[in-house]
Amino acid sequence: MGKRIIAQRRGKGSTTYRCPSFRFKGGVKHPSISQEAIKGKIIDLIHSQSHSAPLAKIVYDNGETVLMVAPENIKLNQIIEHTSKNADVGNTLHLKDIPEGTLIFNIEGIPGDGGKFVRSSGTFARVMAHTGNKTTVLLPSKKQKIFHNNCRACVGVVAGAGRPEKPFLKAGTKFHKMKVKNRLYPKVSGGSMNAVDHPFGNKRSSRKAKARVASSNAPPGRKVGMVAARRTGRKKR
Repeated sequence: MGKRIIAQRRGKGSTTYRCPSFRFKGGVKHPSISQEAIKGKIIDLIHSQSHSAPLAKIVYDNGETVLMVAPENIKLNQIIEHTSKNADVGNTLHLKDIPEGTLIFNIEGIPGDGGKFVRSSGTFARVMAHTGNKTTVLLPSKKQKIFHNNCRACVGVVAGAGRPEKPFLKAGTKFHKMKVKNRLYPKVSGGSMNAVDHPFGNKRSSRKAKARVASSNAPPGRKVGMVAARRTGRKKR
């Protein structure tokens, strides 16, 4: 009898394939929405294995402590502001208060969600235009996205640029990097496996005579190869 393929084992939801969030420093988000401008102080810059960019720990005047993605050119004990009109690096503002052309990051998709867009190291977005209660933002993918102007964002560029430029050089280094978030690595093709591990696996020959087309109503274990092909065989003339 064969084994469950990796896609099935991952779908079970065991800790073997789940992200180990209990080892992470905490969630990264904007502070709670406040009607008045408040000031905060950067008390620590920390490395979090779950984030590609460094994090800044901030204590605000109202006693709230939050973690935010650290922008470039900030330092310990620096004072930053929340929901003010001052568009300095590190400040958190509503999109409607940010001038056009300003570089921003950690943008909220819905007002109050804490920030969902542009959070990885070295990235930034640009405010393009304000129209009514909407703001157009140019994302790092060069796609223009429209946000509600009550969404908040941080001013600046995320720190840690150049991180992907350093080569791994060894498979072992790559292994440890992927292990932090429990990413599947290495990815082995089904044809390279033993017959017990995958429907395409065997060592008798490299020719895979088994049909690669799986029905659209097949169970997850049988959906390998081409799923739900429109047709098979040659076209009729």
